[in-house]
Amino acid sequence: MELLAAAFSAACAVDHDSSTSESDTRDSAAGHLPGSESSSTPGNGTTPEECPALTDSPTTLTEALQMIHPIPADSWRNLIEQIGLLYQEYRDKSTLQEIETRRQQDAEIQSSSDESQAGEDTPEEEEEEEEEELASPPERRALPQICLLSNPHSRFNLWQDLPEIQSSGILDILQPEEVKLQEAMFELVTSEASYYKSLNLLVSHFMENERLKKILHPSEAHILFSNVLDVMAVSERFLLELEHRMEENIVISDVCDIVYRYAADHFSVYITYVSNQTYQERTYKQLLQEKAAFRELIAQLELDPKCKGLPFSSFLILPFQRITRLKLLVQNILKRVEERSDREGTALDAHKELEMVVKACNEGVRKMSRTEQMISIQKKMEFKIKSVPIISHSRWLLKQGELQQMSGPKTSRTLRTKKLFREIYLFLFNDLLVICRQIPGDKYQVFDSAPRGLLRVEELEDQGQTLANVFILRLLENADDREATYMLKASSQSEMKRWMTSLAPNRRTKFVSFTSRLLDCPQVQCVHPYVAQQPDELTLELADILNILEKTEDGWIFGERLHDQERGWFPSSMTEEILNPKIRSQNLKECFRVHKMEDPQRSQNKDRRKLGSRNRQ
Repeated sequence: MELLAAAFSAACAVDHDSSTSESDTRDSAAGHLPGSESSSTPGNGTTPEECPALTDSPTTLTEALQMIHPIPADSWRNLIEQIGLLYQEYRDKSTLQEIETRRQQDAEIQSSSDESQAGEDTPEEEEEEEEEELASPPERRALPQICLLSNPHSRFNLWQDLPEIQSSGILDILQPEEVKLQEAMFELVTSEASYYKSLNLLVSHFMENERLKKILHPSEAHILFSNVLDVMAVSERFLLELEHRMEENIVISDVCDIVYRYAADHFSVYITYVSNQTYQERTYKQLLQEKAAFRELIAQLELDPKCKGLPFSSFLILPFQRITRLKLLVQNILKRVEERSDREGTALDAHKELEMVVKACNEGVRKMSRTEQMISIQKKMEFKIKSVPIISHSRWLLKQGELQQMSGPKTSRTLRTKKLFREIYLFLFNDLLVICRQIPGDKYQVFDSAPRGLLRVEELEDQGQTLANVFILRLLENADDREATYMLKASSQSEMKRWMTSLAPNRRTKFVSFTSRLLDCPQVQCVHPYVAQQPDELTLELADILNILEKTEDGWIFGERLHDQERGWFPSSMTEEILNPKIRSQNLKECFRVHKMEDPQRSQNKDRRKLGSRNRQ
């Protein structure tokens, strides 16, 4: 903040006869400054003599900004009310813009790199160009990831496009990086407004519909809508505080301190709502199948222009989408704040609290579904060996499926009379492997087992068509307390790789992981959303960035998502590769900063800082 105050003082001291800038246009996407950089004073081109407020020497940024432009009264609230997009539309536009921004960056930098290689630069010139690239000049920095709020009722796109900002002249003072930070904080606020608008529609249009109340039993309504009223009440208070912060000054001082307080004290309502997701989905499907009146009414309500063609189910999942997106918005702010500043401290604190909330939400969903799944599996098992208790609070299924076990021809007669491979069925849990054979009645006969930590795998290579996609599984200690070896054949290369990765999670992958801290690794970004179909797969959201850890020739990738380090398999067709090494390195550096451990200096600063308050200096 002191740097901005200094920048303001310097801007006020410039001689009004200085030359104007070459162009008055600005690239709003890149956060470039508008108008003149020296001769004109903020707002209307008046000189310091014509603008008495600028003749004084402000001691703080807040005082300086108040001298430029009065603190707006209802401008921000009017803006919030004018937002016409539902959150589902807002979120889609934002992520699609994020994808396109990365494509443009990748193409731009790659094109520049190709041109420089085609030229006849000397080694010294190439070194200078490389240093300039590493310095990340403004034209090559990340574009603001602000979704367009344009709609028939609102003309506002970006923070810097607001009339109050345009008329204040503050854009002549702030540095490009601070403008990008303002845009990131502005997006958090406006997206919360859009989210609240959608939540309100879920309650007023669907939940409180009188016909729907008569159709649903109270228990069905409770499962379907859960504690959405609590979620909406928290969002309303949260949005009100964000609005008040924006009304304090045309330049937003911070929002992450508010996010931190709400994440720590109020966002537990999200955990309750999201943990109910399994029952909510099941109840909704049952109602659609069993109650024609419910099905017809929901279809009718969805046709209302208020819903903008969006299905009822998209409103039900709003809280889960919002809490995960909120964490990413804070990450976006964290990437832009000054290092070792108070604002970085509050952003790190907010991000840490949000990570805990998101983790609790995920665990809540998994716990509900896992318990039922484990009960169902145990009912299907018959033990030929000593029985192993399957149900445990700390156990869950990682992968299940059929493989071919090689029985092996010992003689030519054996080859003619016996099958080379026999079907077996594997249940792999996080701590246990159970090997079965499927028997009539949808049952499984268990004939071996081993702790997951005592499994080893080895791939067979160049063994011909018969042994294609074959790997060796070793049980260092099986159910009989002996070492056992199985030669197993998968249906495809990707299936073989997926089994090997699940059976031996610490096995070295083809490429490095995020935790290796290397500054380059093959990366992809998600361009089509994907919902995991198996426990070892990873659900992808638009614009997710992932490190590639393993690839198969038949179109599957084992990846690690950067923003939460979750790993899993997904089809390569859902993504596109990020080709430029500078963009990949930038993505990794940003994630290292977001997930960096607290250093002693920051811990001391945190102890001295009273959370919930800010340094306004």
